[in-house]
Amino acid sequence: KSEGRREPFERVKLERSLAIACRKRPIDSARIEKLASSIQRQLETLGESEVESKRIGEFVMEGLKSLDAVAYIRFASVYRDFEEAKDFEEFAGSVTDVAKG
Repeated sequence: KSEGRREPFERVKLERSLAIACRKRPIDSARIEKLASSIQRQLETLGESEVESKRIGEFVMEGLKSLDAVAYIRFASVYRDFEEAKDFEEFAGSVTDVAKG
């Protein structure tokens, strides 16, 4: 965890985080399940017995970015813990620019 304590990976927590980010978006549960499986496979292919939560968060952000811009922004707003509104505005602006292009 970010505080330095360790805990085992729990896929249920991953799925819950993805479901919260995707809530009220036009994304069916099968796509969320597929993304969770993809992230878990990425973690397993690292071949490490321990993976920092930061690394897991990066995999989640990568997956959500390609799945749905709104879900990506939702997750990032919690994960990145923006200090000021302008930081969030800049981030959200960069995401909408990517979504348009």
